Amino acid sequence: MPELPCWFTSSYSNNGGDCIEVAANLAATHGIVPVRDSKVAGGPVVEVPVTAFSAFVTGVRGGTLDTV
Repeated sequence: MPELPCWFTSSYSNNGGDCIEVAANLAATHGIVPVRDSKVAGGPVVEVPVTAFSAFVTGVRGGTLDTV
């Protein structure tokens, strides 16, 4: 049986509706972090490699990304 994604919305979203969801439970077993629009749960999913997602999170936390 394939492992199903467990979707998670950031606590920073404040239920504003303009958020993404990630399924970090697939990172270790599949090497990907699926990402989707929280408003369209049945819509497309982008499968981001773990290394790219980790670099993105590191950049956000470190403040190295533009906030424009």
